[in-house]
Amino acid sequence: MMRVTFCQCVLAVALVVNLVILYYGSKLQKQIVHRHREPSGRGDSWQLPSSRRAGVTIIIREFEDFENHVAEAVQSFLQQRPDQPILMVADHLPYPPLALPAVPNVQLVVLKPSPDQPSHTSRPEFYIKTDYVVLVPDGVQVDSIRQLDKMLEEIKASKGKAVMVAAPVHSVSPLQCLDVKVNLREWTVMYSMATSSRVCSAVHGSAVILLPTKNFFNLSAPLMKPLLTSLFIQTSLRGWTVKILDEISFPVSHQPLFSSSHNQWKADNVVKANQAQVFNTFGIKRVVMENEQQQWYGCTKETPRCFGTVHDDTPAYLYENRWTPPCCLKALKETAKYVIGILESSGVRYWLEGGTLLGAARHQDIIPWDYDVDLGIYLEDIPNCELLRNIESGSIVDEKGYVWEKAIEGDFYRVQYSEINHLHVDIWPFYPKNGVMTKDTWMDHKQDVEFPEHFLKPLIPIKFAGFTAMAPNNYKSFLELKFGKGVIENPEYPNPLLKKLDQENQ
Repeated sequence: MMRVTFCQCVLAVALVVNLVILYYGSKLQKQIVHRHREPSGRGDSWQLPSSRRAGVTIIIREFEDFENHVAEAVQSFLQQRPDQPILMVADHLPYPPLALPAVPNVQLVVLKPSPDQPSHTSRPEFYIKTDYVVLVPDGVQVDSIRQLDKMLEEIKASKGKAVMVAAPVHSVSPLQCLDVKVNLREWTVMYSMATSSRVCSAVHGSAVILLPTKNFFNLSAPLMKPLLTSLFIQTSLRGWTVKILDEISFPVSHQPLFSSSHNQWKADNVVKANQAQVFNTFGIKRVVMENEQQQWYGCTKETPRCFGTVHDDTPAYLYENRWTPPCCLKALKETAKYVIGILESSGVRYWLEGGTLLGAARHQDIIPWDYDVDLGIYLEDIPNCELLRNIESGSIVDEKGYVWEKAIEGDFYRVQYSEINHLHVDIWPFYPKNGVMTKDTWMDHKQDVEFPEHFLKPLIPIKFAGFTAMAPNNYKSFLELKFGKGVIENPEYPNPLLKKLDQENQ
C-alpha cells in the first residue's frame, strides 16, 4: 500500500490553491475586459466623450506579463481614492491574468482588436472621462492623493507654458532634464542636457507624467512603447515642454522591480525591441544621446539599403520630404573612401564626377539627398587595378566584403557596399579624343556630356566626406559646363519637374 507523506499532502494542497487562484483571477480579468466590451445594442455606436469632467485618470501602460506589480499599484491608488479612474492598457490580454478589483472605475483595455467586437473596445480614449491623464510606471505607489492634486495644480498654474508635469519615482538616479531635437528630414533624434533643470522637452529616468487628455490622444501614437521615448519624440515636434516637480515623488512597491536577474534580462530585451520598433515606426535611423554616443537603427552591410529602386532620379524618400537616411550616407562615404584608396594605390587617375563633385564643391560632402557616388577614371589606367582588370570575368567580392562588378546598364563599373546592401560607387571610364574626354556609355542625364581634357590637367585635391579626393581643376566652370550657371549656389533636387527643393527649409 502506497503511503502519502505530509510533504506530498502540503504540495497537493498548494497546487489546488494555486489553480483556484488562477481560475478566479482569469475569470475576474475577463469580467473587467468584457465589462467595457459589451455594447448596449447590436446597432449602437460609441462616441468620444463630448466633454470631460475635472480630474485625472491613471494609465498603467508598461508592465510585463511574466512579472509585474500592477495589482499593488492599483490598490495603492484606490486606498487613497476609492473612485479613482484607473486604466490598464495592454497589447494583448495579460497572462497570467492581472488580479484587478471588480469595480467600475478600474478597467483593462486590450489594444489588439478582436473581430467580434466594435472598434471602440481597443481604443482607450473612449473610456477616459477626465480632463487629464497620468502615466504611471509599473509598481508605483501613492502616499497621498494630494500628490496627484499638486501635479494638477502645477499644470494649471503654468497656463500653457508647460504642457506636461513630471514627478520622479524613488530610484537610484534622479530625473534629468533633456532637450530633444527631432529632425525627421534627416532621420535623426538628438538629446542634450537642458540649460534648465526644471523645464525642458524631455526627462530621463523613471517618472510619473501628467498631461491633458486631449493633447495626449491627439498624438499620432500616444501609447507606443517605450512610453516616454515615444512620448517625448512626438511632443518635442509640437514644441511642448515638461516641468519637473522635485518636491513631489512617488515610492515603488519593489526595488528592483524584478525579482531575478533572468526576468530583468527579459525585460531589458523587451525594452530594446520596443525602442527599435519606435525608431523604425517614426523613421529614425540615428540617435545621438546626451553623452554624444550614437545609436544606429538603419541599414548595415548585413541588411538591404533603406530605399528601393530609384525612378526618374527621384528616390522615394524625397516624396516623404526626407533626405538620404544617415546610415546610407555613412555607407556611401565608407565605400567612396575605400574605392578611392584602391584607385590611388593602384595608380589609377580618378576624379569626382557629376553630383558627387557638386556635393564636394557645395558641402565638402555628399549632397544630403544623393543616393550614390560617381567617379571618373582614365580608361587606359584600368589595367593598373587588379580588381577592375578582373571584373570582365565576373563580379568580385573582395576581402572587405565590397562587390566589384561590371554594370549591366553599360560600359562602366560599380562597387557595392556589400552583397546584400546595394549602395554603390559608379566608376565611369573616359578617354581623350581630340582634346575632349568622351566615353562609350551615356545616360539620360543633362550633366552626362563630353568635356575638354584640360580640366584634368592637372587634377587638384578637394575636401570630400571627411577625407581628400581629386577633382578637375577650375571645378566651378566644369560643373557649370555640365549643370548650368549658378549650380553650386542654387541647389535643387535632381528632377525638379517631379519634386522641387523647398528653399525655405534648407
